[in-house]
Amino acid sequence: MSEIKVEPSTQGTPIEVFITFLKLGLTSFGGPVAHLGYYRKELVERQRWLSDSQYSQLLAICQFLPGPASSQLGFSMGMLRAGWLGALAAFLAFTLPSAILLIGFASVLPYLSGEIGQAAIHGLKLVACVIVADAVWGMSNKLCPDNARRSIAVFAAGILLVAGSAWLQLIVVLAGAAAGLYFCRESVVEGDCQIQVGYGKRTGLIMFALFLLLLTVLPLLAGPSGLVAMADAFYRAGALVFGGGHVVLPLLEDSVVASGWINKESFLAGYGAAQAIPGPLFTFSAYLGAIIPTEHSSWVSAFTALLFMFLPGLLLIAAALPLWQSISHNQTAANAIAGVNAAVVGLLGAALYDPILTSGISTGADFAIALIGMAMLAVWKLSPLYVVLWCVVASSVLSFI
Repeated sequence: MSEIKVEPSTQGTPIEVFITFLKLGLTSFGGPVAHLGYYRKELVERQRWLSDSQYSQLLAICQFLPGPASSQLGFSMGMLRAGWLGALAAFLAFTLPSAILLIGFASVLPYLSGEIGQAAIHGLKLVACVIVADAVWGMSNKLCPDNARRSIAVFAAGILLVAGSAWLQLIVVLAGAAAGLYFCRESVVEGDCQIQVGYGKRTGLIMFALFLLLLTVLPLLAGPSGLVAMADAFYRAGALVFGGGHVVLPLLEDSVVASGWINKESFLAGYGAAQAIPGPLFTFSAYLGAIIPTEHSSWVSAFTALLFMFLPGLLLIAAALPLWQSISHNQTAANAIAGVNAAVVGLLGAALYDPILTSGISTGADFAIALIGMAMLAVWKLSPLYVVLWCVVASSVLSFI
């Protein structure tokens, strides 16, 4: 059975991309997995920039690569919509709000330690429950229309729930592709299901060569401290981490705490702040850069850390897109893609349970708040922003009862 056509629109402008991702950057609470739900709701369902199959393919590619998957996915969607300027616009608009908030967060951090602040943060966890549940439901309907693909999704989710890890996620997606070759032979290559970027494999190879060059040269140029040393530390962390923002923490702690640049208390305070704001968790690097002592201003240090934290992941996704474009147009690839899509649904389903539901739903009242939030999206077709307001306000009011 072929995927239902959604007739995505493929032409846009960098300004349009910037405005769209700025809204997402200001409202996408709940962490990396929740960001995937926000993206799908806004760009697949509402604005129809791409199809569910294209979205799932991009997500699968990002899962294979080190770096922040949600930021790489946003970069890729900006690329498909409006070329290189669109990719840059998507990255800047989604990243800068949280980076600026974290740079100035130290002055307001004490206000989030009280009961109301903790209740508001708990409300944001409920938002993540709603957004991810809605994404899993919508993607399963589109990408798992038959028993073969439903079975792949169920097995993928089951394996990850029993023994979840970043490396196992990659193996599950590969297994999904292999299963698709044998069990999804009725898949049809649709024009709106293919990934189309405006450059070829030569440019992709240049991006990969630049990734390797920086990984090799920066350690040779770095001293014990200073901007180059900071750039090297954050670039290595961004280049070597699989599994998203939470996994990068040990690497960052080793780089900035063990080296004596900052103390552990300041490190943990910034990490707590990063949990309470929208946008990618990797913007935690801006906070760290701002408080690491250098001969430059805190803003220069912060944006140096931010740039080199994200740069390796963006170079890798830019290198991978034309390669995927060249192999995704034939029937065999279509069968594998169908299996990958189903495995991605299972991956998100497992993430919905752990860590989203396990950290968000602890009482019947939590479930009731999330259920109403789900109805706001699925039944009343309201904007996710209303879900954010509802969950935060309801959780805060319940903290007084």
